[in-house]
Amino acid sequence: MKIVVIGGTGLIGSKLVARLEEHGHQAVPAAPSTGVNTLTGQGVKEVLQGAEVVVDVSNSPSFADDDVMNFFQTSTTNLLAAAGEAGVGHYVALSVVGTERLPESGYFRAKVAQEELIKGSGLPYSLVHATQFFEFAGAIADSATTGGTVRLSGAGAQPMAADDVAAAVGRTAAGRPVNGAIEVAGPEVFGLDQWIRTVLTARSDPREVVTDPQAQYFGAVLERKSLLPGEGVQVAPTRLSEWLARQ
Repeated sequence: MKIVVIGGTGLIGSKLVARLEEHGHQAVPAAPSTGVNTLTGQGVKEVLQGAEVVVDVSNSPSFADDDVMNFFQTSTTNLLAAAGEAGVGHYVALSVVGTERLPESGYFRAKVAQEELIKGSGLPYSLVHATQFFEFAGAIADSATTGGTVRLSGAGAQPMAADDVAAAVGRTAAGRPVNGAIEVAGPEVFGLDQWIRTVLTARSDPREVVTDPQAQYFGAVLERKSLLPGEGVQVAPTRLSEWLARQ
C-alpha cells in the first residue's frame, strides 16, 4: 500500500516510515522539509495522489493556545479536503489519551478540535490515543521547572516508548478503519512525579521533583486518572527500565 505519513520526518514519523517499509508498504514521509506543508497546502494534493492511507503524526511547532489551535484546525482541514479528493480510504491520526478530559489545556482543546474535524469528514478513519512518550520526560520536566525545582502532580501516568507508539500506529494504518479510537499505553503505571523523578535521576539531573497536586500539566490541573487509559487498552511491551538502559 502507498501510505503517506504527515510529520514523517519527526520522532514518531521517522520510526513509522521505517516500520511500514520493513513490512513491504510504500511509506512516503511528508513534511515541510520534503516539500509538503499542511498549513499552506503546499504539496499536499500531489503527495496524496495514489495513496490508500494517510497517517497524521504531525505536531504544532508552537504550544501557545492560539498557535496550536490554528495549526491543528488549518492543517487537518487542508489534509481532509485533499484526502477526500484523492480517494484515500483510511485516515489515521495520532492523538493523546485523556484529551477530552482536559479542556483547561489549550493543547488538548486543539487536539479535540482536530478529532472532531476527522470524525465529521465522512472519511473512514482511526484515531490512535497514546499515553505520554518516555522521550518527552525531559520536556515535561522543563515545562514544570522553576528555579531548579520541578513541580508535578502525582496523578497516574502510563508512559510508553516512541518505538511502541510507532508500532501501534503502523498496525492501525495497515488495518481496516475502526471509525473510532484505539488506546495504547505502556506496561507500568507511575505517578507523573515519580516517572519524571526516575528519568532525571537516571540522567544525573540535579533538579528536585516536588509533588504538587495543583501543579499544572500544559495548562490543566490533573485528576488521579486524567492521563490514564480505560479498559481495552493495548499494552505495549517496553518497560521504563529497559528504555533507560538503552539510552
